[in-house]
Amino acid sequence: MKIGIVATRLAGVDGVTFETAKWEAVLDGMGHDLRLCAGEVDALRYQARLVPPMHFSYPPAARVTAAAFDAGSDPTAVRAEIDRLAGLLLPVLLDWANLHALDALIVENAWAIPMHLPLGIALRRLVEELRLPTIGHHHDFWWERERFSTCVVPELLEEAFPPHLPWVEHVTINSLAARALRDHRGLESTVVPNVFDFSSPRPRRSPAIRRQLRRELGMTDEGLLVVQPTRVVPRKGIELAIELVGQLEDPDAVLLITSPAGDEGLDYLMHLERLAERHKVNLRYAADRFAPDHEGKPIRPAHSLHDAYLAADLLTYPSLYEGYGNALVEALFYGVPVVVNRYPVYVADIAPLGARFIEIESAITDDTVREVRSLLGNPRRLRENARHNFDVGRRKLSYTVLRRHLRKLLNDVAD
Repeated sequence: MKIGIVATRLAGVDGVTFETAKWEAVLDGMGHDLRLCAGEVDALRYQARLVPPMHFSYPPAARVTAAAFDAGSDPTAVRAEIDRLAGLLLPVLLDWANLHALDALIVENAWAIPMHLPLGIALRRLVEELRLPTIGHHHDFWWERERFSTCVVPELLEEAFPPHLPWVEHVTINSLAARALRDHRGLESTVVPNVFDFSSPRPRRSPAIRRQLRRELGMTDEGLLVVQPTRVVPRKGIELAIELVGQLEDPDAVLLITSPAGDEGLDYLMHLERLAERHKVNLRYAADRFAPDHEGKPIRPAHSLHDAYLAADLLTYPSLYEGYGNALVEALFYGVPVVVNRYPVYVADIAPLGARFIEIESAITDDTVREVRSLLGNPRRLRENARHNFDVGRRKLSYTVLRRHLRKLLNDVAD
């Protein structure tokens, strides 16, 4: 099939971009012909059409989307501007879909989180006009975010976030989201978890990568390298990672953040830097040095996240909530020990898989610190946990699992 994939952004290190790349890899391996369209596209997605007004930061779209969630806005004016911008996007999308004679479409999160209201409306109109078989891949919904709780144009959320159309099959990434979609919108969905390519042999730690990265961070061979492999936004709970590293009382330890701030402003990063100073934690924000993996070939001169995982002594994942948990799935592959907060989706969908992590309940306790020290001081247990976690990922969260889901979804949507 000729399959189009659309999103506001297909670049960088956010979870939607990561998971879309995995769907691309599996669909390509199944023999499908893929065409992409987004407001930002990374350099290696050569088959993509770049449409800057599709990006959520495109000023007219950002302004009207912000106004839609401001109780003081004029609903009539907001509705008119959204309709105007959607009307400008629709011909571009129609041209792209018709040029490539698409058999099916995948909408990546643009119908779930209303970061770009005009794009969501335009995509609904596109699918409706062409009666195009479509999969809506929903990573996180508007009702999960407090900043989207008040909307002056709620009818537009009902219309397109996500839409109720006979040509659309819905996919959620966890069981809680599937239940919420049923409750909020009366829509059934298929749960497809985040995955990773576990077909490769289990990776071994790399002393050379470890030495190089530590040297760049100004570290010696001593001291823990603790990696926080997430974007810098408040829901990631990075305060807890700082608190943990502080309580470990390792004067040579470094807490490394590999992914960028800025999606929700820089205030949170500045808060973390002040907090780290108070806790005497050596915090290194190094997002400019890390690029996402592209079949093991990062965009140089940056490191890849692959390097960070191979060099890390410990991973922190203290998120308050997540749609799923890309870093946890990746940690299963790389065999890195993880301290994870028991956020709701983790409790519902990931903990039952049986992986071995150090769990916290939104707090760093003396028991947490003792458990981390005990695990890191026991090489045999670290090796056993790594083997066990890799096996869990291979059985439950592999490309084989995703391939099975996609085959069924494409059959269903084409019927």
